[in-house]
Amino acid sequence: MGMVGERLRAFSTNRWLVFVAAMWLQSMAGIGYLFGAISPVVKDALGYNQRQVAALGIAKDLGDCVGFLAGSLSAMLPPWAMLLIGAVQNFVGYCWLWLIVTKQAPALPLSMMCVLIFFGTNGETYFNTTSLVTCIQNFPKSRGPTVGILKGFAGLSSAILTQLYAVIHAPDHATLIFMVAVGPSLVALGLMFVIRPVGGHRQVRASDNNSFMFIYTICLLLASYLVGVMLVQDFLELSDDVATSLTVILFILIILPIAIPVTLIFFSKNEYPSSVEEALLSESPKGQAGTSEEREDQPELILSEVEEEKPKDMDLLSPSERRKKIAKLQARLVQAAARGGVRIRQRPHRGDNFTLMQALVKADFWLIWLSLLLGSGSGLTVIDNLGQMSQAAGYIDVHNFVSLTSIWNFLGRVGGGYFSEIIVRERTYPRHIALALAQLLMAAGLFLFAMSWPGTMYMGTFLVGLGYGAHWAIVPAAVSELFGVKHFGAMYNFLTVANPTGSLIFSGLIASTFYDYEAEKQAQMLPGMGLLAEGPLKCEGAVCFFVSSLIMSAFCVVGAGLSLVIVYRTKRVYSRLYRSVR
Repeated sequence: MGMVGERLRAFSTNRWLVFVAAMWLQSMAGIGYLFGAISPVVKDALGYNQRQVAALGIAKDLGDCVGFLAGSLSAMLPPWAMLLIGAVQNFVGYCWLWLIVTKQAPALPLSMMCVLIFFGTNGETYFNTTSLVTCIQNFPKSRGPTVGILKGFAGLSSAILTQLYAVIHAPDHATLIFMVAVGPSLVALGLMFVIRPVGGHRQVRASDNNSFMFIYTICLLLASYLVGVMLVQDFLELSDDVATSLTVILFILIILPIAIPVTLIFFSKNEYPSSVEEALLSESPKGQAGTSEEREDQPELILSEVEEEKPKDMDLLSPSERRKKIAKLQARLVQAAARGGVRIRQRPHRGDNFTLMQALVKADFWLIWLSLLLGSGSGLTVIDNLGQMSQAAGYIDVHNFVSLTSIWNFLGRVGGGYFSEIIVRERTYPRHIALALAQLLMAAGLFLFAMSWPGTMYMGTFLVGLGYGAHWAIVPAAVSELFGVKHFGAMYNFLTVANPTGSLIFSGLIASTFYDYEAEKQAQMLPGMGLLAEGPLKCEGAVCFFVSSLIMSAFCVVGAGLSLVIVYRTKRVYSRLYRSVR
């Protein structure tokens, strides 16, 4: 029993268990992506016009991205409290919306409905912040894959909940809103004591690369499976048993990563951690605690210096020899610090821990934000207007493009984290070089939208989906590297404001203005139509999004240029951060 209990305790504190739990939470937490399926139900139930639905959409975008409070609280509250707040907000907001849509509660004015949508969707910021901050702390040397996988699973939420809704066969379409209210909240409550920092930097194993490759394989299988299920359901009439079986297979693929911590703890031989932090902590004398200032400042400095100064073959030594070597190296560094040979800086430099206010006065931070605004804002505009874009191009069923874009977005996030990690680890080159390539892909996709050649809708959604998804794997990882992880939650939630800001500019001002202009021109040319015609005006043909797509394509090129400026400015920082892992 003693051995079993020890194994169970090791399992409960294993960083891979926390990572898998965060993946499960994220797979249910991307509720903002379901607005396209929810909005028609709200529109029909409350008798809204398209402008009123658009106002709800803006409130959703703001709730999804404005997480200043969540970012600030993440530095003060434990992870379980963050998840509890997010679960309460999500349940209250969307459950109240479900009661209104089903006529069990009185309708509210449009302004209050916007507040309700904002409040419910804002719970997602607590899920995202807790998952990202916790896992980056547990995987400090694998930030690209960690962020990419977590953000990728968030993009699958709509596909997972939609598939589950299809199996239920509920006659009332408002049931989907109830699922959004209950599903993410229950998952967050169930995992609130699992997702937490567990000293992951002391759990580095030689098998970590294989574990990440296993998760990448699951991601590719999930994407391929969802594409296949979508095509089968579109072209064939499936029985209830077949639909249920397909959903069960989907959930098996999602649950499968739990095999990593189970295998590591219960079925593998004990592997000694190779991290320097483990050795230092294990060698620290019990009677020499030191002051709080020393514990705050000196260890972080000494650990970073040990990482840079240790020989490359040190991890090949036996555990006892490795501890002795590191203890000697640490002692020399402590003496150097006492003599002044290691200088402690008062102001943080790039690569140190910044507060949000300290980051806001740095040019690099604003360059990152502006590049993100131009790229992700253009991508979000395409996602929000994909229905009208496909209808203008002559396609009747727009759900295919929405589903495909979600899958490409997922692959872009996973792939962006994977390839940017290769760049920084093998080339010690800034991560933003991968973002520049992603923004050029988006520029090409938007150019195809503007040209509207046969088949370009499929290629355009592929390129834009990949490029947009890559933003949310690369940028958070880069910010955590350049400005530290201590206040990462606040900085991440400030960065996400670029998303609705870009959407407001590109969608609310540019795309909608040109669309309405062309729609009015076409209405005046039709007999019996004009400005007094009833119903919303519709535009048809390539002209509807021609100018706006070209403008966004040009801005993506500008964003790529800004990313290259960031690469130039941060080359030395990345060389210093990653030279010890080459």
